[in-house]
Amino acid sequence: MKNLLVELQTEELPPKALLKLSRAFADGIAKHLGQQHFLTEESVVAPYGSPRRLAVRITNVLEKSPDEAFAQKLVPVRVGLTPEGEATPALTKKMAALGIQCDVSALKRVQDGKNEQLVFKGVRPGVELAVGLQTALDAAVKELPIPKVMTYQLADGETTVAFVRPVKHLVALLGEDVVPVKLFGLDAGRVTMGHRFMTSDPVEIACADAYADTMKAAFVMADFEERRELLRKLLTEAGEKAGGSVIMPEDLLEEVTALTEWPVVYESSFEEEFLQVPEECLILTMQLNQRYFALRDADGKLMNRFLLVSQLIARDGGKAISSGNARVVRARLADAKFFYDQDRLQTLESRVEGLKHVVYHNKLGNQAERMLRVKTMAGRFASLIGADTAHAERAAMLAKADLRTLMVGEFPELQGIMGEYYARHDGEPDDVALAIREHYQPRYAGDALPSTPVSLAVALADKMETLTGLFGIGQMPTGEKDPFALRRHALGVLRMLMEKGLALSLRDLVDAAWEVESGVAGVSDHREELLSFFSDRLRVMLRDMGYSAQEVDAVLALHPTHLADLPKRLAAVRAFMALPEAASLTAANKRIGNILKKAGDEEIGDVCEADLAEDAEKALYAELVRVEPEATADFEAGRYEEMLRRLAVLKTPVDAFFESVMVNAEDPKLRRNRHALLKRLYGAMNRVAELARAQ
Repeated sequence: MKNLLVELQTEELPPKALLKLSRAFADGIAKHLGQQHFLTEESVVAPYGSPRRLAVRITNVLEKSPDEAFAQKLVPVRVGLTPEGEATPALTKKMAALGIQCDVSALKRVQDGKNEQLVFKGVRPGVELAVGLQTALDAAVKELPIPKVMTYQLADGETTVAFVRPVKHLVALLGEDVVPVKLFGLDAGRVTMGHRFMTSDPVEIACADAYADTMKAAFVMADFEERRELLRKLLTEAGEKAGGSVIMPEDLLEEVTALTEWPVVYESSFEEEFLQVPEECLILTMQLNQRYFALRDADGKLMNRFLLVSQLIARDGGKAISSGNARVVRARLADAKFFYDQDRLQTLESRVEGLKHVVYHNKLGNQAERMLRVKTMAGRFASLIGADTAHAERAAMLAKADLRTLMVGEFPELQGIMGEYYARHDGEPDDVALAIREHYQPRYAGDALPSTPVSLAVALADKMETLTGLFGIGQMPTGEKDPFALRRHALGVLRMLMEKGLALSLRDLVDAAWEVESGVAGVSDHREELLSFFSDRLRVMLRDMGYSAQEVDAVLALHPTHLADLPKRLAAVRAFMALPEAASLTAANKRIGNILKKAGDEEIGDVCEADLAEDAEKALYAELVRVEPEATADFEAGRYEEMLRRLAVLKTPVDAFFESVMVNAEDPKLRRNRHALLKRLYGAMNRVAELARAQ
């Protein structure tokens, strides 16, 4: 066994797709070689990816695949053999099509359900790696997740092929030996190219194990992960040297890693006057337009210095590169300052009218019409959660006005953020301005929630209007498709209700939203579907928080009105199920539920102590009466775990009751009284969750 290297050296690959492409290429080669039995359990797959290459190194690869025993079904015996045992034309034709040559007597008879099948058992000889690798290479290339396919002509000037980018060299080495495969008109060899600017001569790979080091000598760090961590280190060190810390989002770091084969970090700067522009604008301008890394000082303030990543080790130490990039960023920041200055010449309120020209949805009207609905909802929600109603309505009216500004037109990512800045410039109240920014939150999983009651009211209104309206016109998510991000909106609503402790039920929230949305022509009532959608999302969210399906089912079976105490209920159920009494009590709980269900329409009143005949039912009643007040006090105070622990003492009298008491006694009075006792016990045990479901 030897180690295998395969490399496609290409023109510049799309940076945002590079990491995914490199992993898919490596996984595809390994998968198809594995299917052909060229790999072993000890084989290790190492992907490589840089701006001009996709490569993979796989250890412990066989030079030839092992012989493989196989069984090939042919036809049923009744179809394949004559009464005399001779081959029928049908069998002869089938064997010829499969290339099987043998006497009929060599075929096996195998029972396959109701039919007896003729089966040929043989040994498929192994194949050379060149054959297997060609198959794997062809398949892996076809399966690559290419975002946009490019067509180009091969060197023969006639053949046109399609790939992510033109392929210049193909390397395939097993140990030191070239594996004779072909791809895109290229014969495999051991020659590739190094860095585009710092080398010019072809690079020869001596063996598969020498690939990484050989490429480094040619100023190419082929390992994506290694290159990313080096870049992270270089940026951090450069930031510290500049007296600050680097703003280094992972997506930007990954993109810049994909743009460089040999990263070199330089520092540059811009004029201090641009710091008057909101820092979000400056940071976004640097990141999106130029792939620069902004810096903060020790106090967390944005510096007028930034870091850039080049592929060149400059002879002048990077002076020319730094000054050139300073000129480029100056023009970009000047545009941002112009947008900011121009936008402040108009108030947000004056821009609201312009929202009539911004389409929201062709069935739901424009943004101006939508914001009137959001405003009404925000006012109602504000009154329910104790927020300032006037401020909530004001924030809702202005929330989308920044869509009509130059800055948001240039950088849609800044919507809400710029709205806050412009609202403060206009003299709007602090909570109104903040709500304009925060009403988009949470934007993604784990994002912060709105921080004030006014912000919460507007955020709830914005999301509920979206959900109610789109459900109302039949635009529900289907399968994996969710073009309007309704799942994200629903999870945002659930998080706000739960984590902010809002005394609002989902039913009341949906009904209040529908009351407003019902005024839109063509919108139909889909409240039940929306509530079911919320319920499904809630189950997913709770499962993601680490609770089991049984725990979640037990708590949600009671349809709790308010969601804020769900985590406490779930924690209480988990703690209860860990008690030694839990198994017996949950089993009894299930039994009681079935008994009461079978009682049907029987009128079950209160327990009559005088009608308790057996010692066991008297003992159970006495213990239940004793613990009920304390358990009720615990429940009303939200001490759910303490409540369930307190009720655990009922195990002994409950077990004794079912061992010695005939529940469905012939005497109707005794039977009804025992049903009443069990109903009271069932109610006491299932105030936190339906415990039988927690098993």
